[in-house]
Amino acid sequence: MKTNIKTKLADIAQVIRSKNSGPFELTFDIMFKNREDFDKFVAANVLTKSVFAELYGIEESQVIAVIAFPPANAVKVTIVRPISSGYIGERDVYGAQQHRPLMGLEF
Repeated sequence: MKTNIKTKLADIAQVIRSKNSGPFELTFDIMFKNREDFDKFVAANVLTKSVFAELYGIEESQVIAVIAFPPANAVKVTIVRPISSGYIGERDVYGAQQHRPLMGLEF
């Protein structure tokens, strides 16, 4: 019997964070405590460029890369920063407060 129980990313990831990747890009890191959790997430193929773009209300073309990095049990996403770091109207100069939408991602 197959169940439809979903897992929230925040419940399985050890670290979910965002940060600057230079003044014109943001990087999101998702790190897992163990290979089993990492493999489960990657195998679900839930975090694609289109899914990330939808979560953040941006065009898919603004998502530069979604990269799984098995040696670190991590997934990295890099996007074009909507407003460059430190520019007028920008509210998060370090890019450290942008990870929230990822926390509720279910798979």
